[in-house]
Amino acid sequence: MDLKAQLVSEAEAIGFDLCRLCRPDAVPQVPAGLNGFLAEGYHGQMGWLADRVHWRSDPAALWPEARTVIMLGESYTPDHDPTAVHGMPDRGAISVYAQNKDYHDLVKKRLKRLARWLIAQTGDETQVKVFVDTAPVPEKPLGQAAGLGWQGKHTNLVSRDLGSWFFIGSVFTTLELETDSPEIDHCGSCRSCLDACPTGAFPAPNQIDARRCISYLTIEHHGPVDEELRPMMGNRIYGCDDCLAACPWNKFAVEAREIRYHAREGLIAPPLDELAALDDAGFRAKFSGSPIKRIGRNRFVRNVLYAMGNSGLQGYIPQAQGLMSDEDATVSDAATWAVQRLKGGAA
Repeated sequence: MDLKAQLVSEAEAIGFDLCRLCRPDAVPQVPAGLNGFLAEGYHGQMGWLADRVHWRSDPAALWPEARTVIMLGESYTPDHDPTAVHGMPDRGAISVYAQNKDYHDLVKKRLKRLARWLIAQTGDETQVKVFVDTAPVPEKPLGQAAGLGWQGKHTNLVSRDLGSWFFIGSVFTTLELETDSPEIDHCGSCRSCLDACPTGAFPAPNQIDARRCISYLTIEHHGPVDEELRPMMGNRIYGCDDCLAACPWNKFAVEAREIRYHAREGLIAPPLDELAALDDAGFRAKFSGSPIKRIGRNRFVRNVLYAMGNSGLQGYIPQAQGLMSDEDATVSDAATWAVQRLKGGAA
């Protein structure tokens, strides 16, 4: 086999489900979309998105010596219905990707294995850099340029093979390798993802206002959430999968091969009262190794209290009242709102 064929085969052996290649300069459309997103203020408190815009707009500028970008996709398709928990008001809904180990660690280890393999095949003069979601790399446009999938109307990448449930990683290299054809849009007139959004976070197809996105609100947004949006959050306490789960292309998705992406016991639909009782040490212990840990106890309990307020279960009133005096002002505010809402007052 030639080097590219060997590379694809090795990527699959390591655990990736998709491996496609493109040039670093294959995404000329990125600047217009990114600048429009930022100009509208859709990024909310994510000021880091406005940093180093020249790199986010031009992957070739990130590392000028790079000649090829190897784009990898890894499935995390759940083995259960991720929307079933919305019918359980006493339980919290946690995004599928966060129901077990942190994907950043798992994907990066595989990327490094693939990079080491590539150097072993071609010599020490080959240079590589690996990225997974934490650097100014426009991964979704590069993924489409390489043929992993296309950016659906919900702005996430969709694959004909994996649906919406897959992680993206990249290996930049100084090697010149044969590239793949870009993927075309296969959404057609479908609006399933747009119509599924609880908060109306899509101003138009292929546009997202993060300030209304529940994933942003529960993970990135610090401080109190706008009171208009709190009732729309339902029992979603970390992330939101509604637009992903609604995609018809998921019928072709296969269950994740990596066992550490399968839901950990107790995280598919955890009881709200147990989560609200967590102190900082308890929170850290419960979510050790999980991406949830990075938002901290206060932001997480804030989310849990919003879910309690939305539950309609008055049995939560005493516990929420106890958190009204919490040292964290945002938790205290959320507890006060939950009590008022459960008592039927204005909230």
